Amino acid sequence: MSVFIIAEAGINHNGLIENAYKLIDVAVEAGADAVKFQTFKAKNLVTKNANKADYQKQTTNESETQFEMINKLELDIDAHKKIIKYCKTKDIMFLSSPFDHDSIDLLNELGLEIIKIPSGEITNLPYLRHIGSLSKQLILSTGMSTLQEVGDALTILIDAGMKKENLTILHANTMYPTPMEDVNLKAMQTIRKEFDVEVGYSDHSLGIEVSISAVTMGASVIEKHFTLDKNMEGPDHNSSLEIDELKAMVNAIRNIEKALGSYEKKPSPSESTNINIVRKSIVAKSPIKKGDTFSEKNITIKRPGNGINPMKWDDIIGTIAKKDYQMDDFI
Repeated sequence: MSVFIIAEAGINHNGLIENAYKLIDVAVEAGADAVKFQTFKAKNLVTKNANKADYQKQTTNESETQFEMINKLELDIDAHKKIIKYCKTKDIMFLSSPFDHDSIDLLNELGLEIIKIPSGEITNLPYLRHIGSLSKQLILSTGMSTLQEVGDALTILIDAGMKKENLTILHANTMYPTPMEDVNLKAMQTIRKEFDVEVGYSDHSLGIEVSISAVTMGASVIEKHFTLDKNMEGPDHNSSLEIDELKAMVNAIRNIEKALGSYEKKPSPSESTNINIVRKSIVAKSPIKKGDTFSEKNITIKRPGNGINPMKWDDIIGTIAKKDYQMDDFI
């Protein structure tokens, strides 16, 4: 099954529908399977005086609160409908992460087949019960969480009605950007082994190599932030990919998918024509007369491989020549 690549637009539209359309165009051009936004009501998400994360302070107005920051980035119902309609015209899947109960209901009413649970909600019991009751395919990000917390969230979702086979769990780190020494990709494999679920990686590191590596380690879903311009004002732009980087990531993942192949070890179609050219056969080292005994003195091994396989060497040594041979003749 092909890796499902989510181009994470998130809040990089800066509250403008025109930017959202441009981001969708970029995701389509890059070859992503889905483009994901964030659905929230600022008043339901944070208290009025909540502080911003350090990385957000560095990329936005330091004097504003988290509420003031995200209030400008909220997409209303009309904007959601327009974005979904535009995604359909561009033949790319619309996804979003809801951050509150009203937003869960909105995405459900808008008919989304897949809903993404953001890392910050993994310990939100009422939220998990609500979203688990919808009988949707779910993608769960696990940034900042322990294995125990992932297991607790999984149990809540299943108890609420979600089928386990409808869940993909993403290993993640919520620092923007994530330091390489904190990526810990092997934890993704631990999640798969512990819970027997599909796994993937939500990548907030700089560059594309971690996402590519995650695919080689079994990720079925890759999520990566992207932007129109890293220099735009906003909390997530400078740790996001621009169009050329997003294209390169998608192309690399598609190539890796092909390269991974199957677990069977056998000659590939492309190399089969080289077998007789590169392999060797048992040939006459010097002229041999009928009745002579084959020995290391009169036979040797050379290319091509159209004659007797050299693995038969012990079977040939000591036998009698039934005809004359010239040097380099196949035995």
